[in-house]
Amino acid sequence: MQSSAAAFQPCLPLLHLNSNPRYTMRRRARPQLSPKAVLNPVQSFSPEDSIRPSLKDMAPYTPILPYEVLAQKLGRHPSDIVKLDANENPFGPAPAVATALADAKYLHIYPDPESSSLRDAIAQYTNLPKEYIMAGAGADELIDLLFRLFVTPGTDDSIVNCPPTFGMYKFDADVNGARIINVSRHPDFAVDVDAIERIFDEQRNPPKLLFVASPNNPDGGVLSDDHLKRLLALPTLVVLDEAYFEFSGHNRMAWVPHYDNLVVLRTFSKWAALAGMRVGYGAFPLSLMKHLWKIKQPYNVSVASQIAATASIEQKRDLLDKVDRLIKQRHIFYDRVAKYDWLLPYPSQSNYVLCRVSEDRGAAQIRQQLIDRGILIRYYTTPGLTDCIRVSMGTEAQMERLYSALDQL
Repeated sequence: MQSSAAAFQPCLPLLHLNSNPRYTMRRRARPQLSPKAVLNPVQSFSPEDSIRPSLKDMAPYTPILPYEVLAQKLGRHPSDIVKLDANENPFGPAPAVATALADAKYLHIYPDPESSSLRDAIAQYTNLPKEYIMAGAGADELIDLLFRLFVTPGTDDSIVNCPPTFGMYKFDADVNGARIINVSRHPDFAVDVDAIERIFDEQRNPPKLLFVASPNNPDGGVLSDDHLKRLLALPTLVVLDEAYFEFSGHNRMAWVPHYDNLVVLRTFSKWAALAGMRVGYGAFPLSLMKHLWKIKQPYNVSVASQIAATASIEQKRDLLDKVDRLIKQRHIFYDRVAKYDWLLPYPSQSNYVLCRVSEDRGAAQIRQQLIDRGILIRYYTTPGLTDCIRVSMGTEAQMERLYSALDQL
């Protein structure tokens, strides 16, 4: 009987193939590509040729620049910039948010895909059963989810948009291949419900989605209950964007359980000052929830965002006090700009005010003059708004600096 070592010897060469001539001679030489062949392949392929045609010429969404980029662009220190251009909350998050994030223990673990604890907190905050609620990486993600659920690219699927309004509806429609039916608002920015109803009378294939922001961005107007009920009578899913709900007090989220075609979206960006954390939520008909869960990215809301949003709800009294301060600044704004005959502010129920600028002053010129003084406001190139500016409400000190600058113009 052979020893175990002797029995093992025939296999030893397999451990030294590179040094054994018997095996080295049989190895096929690996082909070497010349630099010329790599740089100039015989058959070339351009990935750009395979891009969806509808996306090739699509205009990108224009985001607001962050502090660091703005400071470098303007040649100013961030602390010297008064940023009133993005409807952000100048008071920042509740202090408890930083504490909760510092105490976070499981940042190395994937987040809860259902955001269960956060949804429990949202349910308590909204007085709505948890089953109706879904959290998202900002309300923007939930808008995109609705498009992906209802719109089939390459078909005649359409949506109703009511410009001027939040640009994300058009952006997501373009990305997802939806045909956009624009129903312009009245001169006072009220929704033209009569025109929307005619659209549904005329269309052979009714639009699948109807987007309405209330308060509307950029003017801050609110959709009336009567108008909302008329829209809900149409054969479409009405998506009511209440991103600025806390500044208006008009709450339609409680309507969702009573209508099979109403979705209400909200965000933590404005009232809770968590714009940088990207967390929002929506209330959806129960019939849609199982389908939304199927297509939602599983880990869409980060651990940090869930912690921050939950801590914000726990500190809602302090945060809503800050909301009241911004509302107070909105009232003061109307009084302070009344003396400028070249500036006409529109009524607003949000944390911003849209103003029309006289032709002799020019909205673009006013914006630039304020930029030169380190103050940022929103200016539009959108048709119907080119003579308008939008001012976000800031802290008392920020607003005083704005008024001082306006006095110098």
